[in-house]
Amino acid sequence: MAEFKTVIADPKSKMTYKKVLSENKSNALVGKSVGEEIDGIFVELPGYRLKITGGSDKSGVPMRGDLNGNQRRKILMKGSVGFNPTKDGQRKRKLVRGRTISSDISQVNLKVVDYGPKSIEELLKPEEA
Repeated sequence: MAEFKTVIADPKSKMTYKKVLSENKSNALVGKSVGEEIDGIFVELPGYRLKITGGSDKSGVPMRGDLNGNQRRKILMKGSVGFNPTKDGQRKRKLVRGRTISSDISQVNLKVVDYGPKSIEELLKPEEA
C-alpha cells in the first residue's frame, strides 16, 4: 500500500494541519468515500470525528464526491471541483477521479466535525522549518 498525506482543516481556528500517515494507518482509510465521517484515531487525533472532503491522486487529479468508484474519468463540467470557468456558460471535458479512496490516492483532505479533549496543536505538533 501507500502512505497518505492528510490535510486536516479546523473550521474553528481556520487553520490546516499536514500529517503523513504510515502504511498501517492509511490502510484503514482505503475503501472510504468522500463525505464519510471517520474516527480521529486513524490520524492520531483521539476523541475527534473527521469528515473526508476530497483528495487527489499521485498525478494531481482531484476526487469528486458525485462519481462512484475510484477510477479516473473524463467528464463534461461547467464549474465545480477540478474546473473553474473563465466565461459564462463555458464547459470543458476534464479528468477527475471517483469518490472512493484507493491505493492510487496520495492526498486526503479532512475536516474536523467533533472536537476532542485536547487541542489539535498539542496532538499534531506542527513541524517548524
